[in-house]
Amino acid sequence: MVARIYKPARNAMQSGNAKTELWVLDYEPEQPRQVEPLMGYTSSGDMKSQLRLTFDTKEEAIAYAERRGIAFQVQEPKEPIRRKIAYSDNFSFRRIGQWTH
Repeated sequence: MVARIYKPARNAMQSGNAKTELWVLDYEPEQPRQVEPLMGYTSSGDMKSQLRLTFDTKEEAIAYAERRGIAFQVQEPKEPIRRKIAYSDNFSFRRIGQWTH
């Protein structure tokens, strides 16, 4: 079973960066999920899909996987491009186009 080591992205519904500084070790699923015919629940017989470990650093996660003999893939985080803008730029004389409500 292969594990993924990654740094989770921030929640798209919030502007904060909570829970994005830790590294996570997740297992890739061995079996596909199945839909239970009576109730329509989605289930899996794969118990390791429920396991999620967090680490302070990438090196700790890699050391844990190597100690336990777990095959792993490291996914480096992609830093977002942030534009610095100011509220006063909305009223600038160099603004292209008219400012309207």
